[in-house]
Amino acid sequence: MVSGPQLLGGGCVESLLFGVPAVVAIGGALALYMAWAIGANDVANAMGTSVGSGALTIRRAILVAAVLEFAGAFLVGGHVTDTIRSGILDPAALVGSADLFVYGMLASLASAGTWLLIASRAGWPVSTTHSIVGAIVGVGLAIGGTGVVRWGEIGGIVLSWITSPLLGAAIAYGIFTLVRRSILDQDDPVERARRVGPLFFFWVFFTIGLVTLFKGLKNLKLDFGALESTLLAALLGLLGAGLGTLLLRRIRLDAEVPALGSPVARFAGVERLFAVLQTLTACAVAFAHGSNDVANAIGPLAAVVDTAATGEIAAKSGVATWMLAVGGVGIVVGLSTYGYRVMETIGRQITELTPSRGFAAELSAATTIVLASRLGIPVSTTHILVGAVLGVGLARGIGALDLGVVGRIALSWIATLPTGALLAVFFYYFFKGLLGP
Repeated sequence: MVSGPQLLGGGCVESLLFGVPAVVAIGGALALYMAWAIGANDVANAMGTSVGSGALTIRRAILVAAVLEFAGAFLVGGHVTDTIRSGILDPAALVGSADLFVYGMLASLASAGTWLLIASRAGWPVSTTHSIVGAIVGVGLAIGGTGVVRWGEIGGIVLSWITSPLLGAAIAYGIFTLVRRSILDQDDPVERARRVGPLFFFWVFFTIGLVTLFKGLKNLKLDFGALESTLLAALLGLLGAGLGTLLLRRIRLDAEVPALGSPVARFAGVERLFAVLQTLTACAVAFAHGSNDVANAIGPLAAVVDTAATGEIAAKSGVATWMLAVGGVGIVVGLSTYGYRVMETIGRQITELTPSRGFAAELSAATTIVLASRLGIPVSTTHILVGAVLGVGLARGIGALDLGVVGRIALSWIATLPTGALLAVFFYYFFKGLLGP
């Protein structure tokens, strides 16, 4: 057994720049790699529908998401994180294995980052959380066998493969049907948009408030109960309705009808309204994502630093400011360099999106996140967004979906846990051989 102080200078690589312990330096590099992979895959989901519908250009989407993701990660990303993500491993089974645990955390970062890289190259939107969970399962199996893994927790994750897309699809189907019946299918859609638009603004701002209070600010430990959060969100919703009323008076909705074009061309002005609403909702999802999912990159890093310093495995680990910066920068770089591949899949390959359809998908995702958070249902933001896009497509008929793309995405979800676990076993023995005595 290697004690804490020995971890700071043991193995074949004693220290790197400025005397930084080997495991800490390697952990920092891997956390940056993991954050880059999160940006390339997971963050692209939030903005994919906005790009696909034409509400935002890909450059503007990257800029907006970069600012909001970094703000969420750095400002409210949390200063304490679970050492063992999602309670997948039994801490009691790891007592006396601090050195092995450190190698395992390094392996989990390398494994999850690598799988996300593979998925991003293929354009598959996969769950970052499931990737890191699969990696930690592999680490547990390598360290102590099946008895270390809490298999009941895995069952909840597998269940989320079904609940997440179904919830997202059902709500998106309902929202788009409501939009179509209340505005798009009316004789005068422009006039209907002016009347009904403020209600949609209220819904968007209300949902943004709930997403931010329930997900985006939870790491600040703000003690808002469900009733208080709902009232605050309702006030924000009223502010949004007032803003929407003003905008609807100023925005020219009755755009000229092109002589040629698609059947939705005559709704060009109305679609501009939904482009604004869709962008607002996507921004809220991006901020909440940055504040929560950065933990998938810096959680294992915090565990490595804490365990290396004390020689003990703690249930919680402190998160230094530099770790939040590493996570935020990595996410932004990943989105900027590789995010376009997953954006293309979400925004254009599953089904054809317009701003009104993209709005329904984004609002569905945000609404589902809120409901799942309050009900304690284990869901994946990625799976919700994909399900929401499917729901919007289904509202137009099964023929509106590219089932080949849908099938490949489903297979990538199923492959995430076992692939992450297998990669983690490989990287665990690699780091054990590299850094061990």
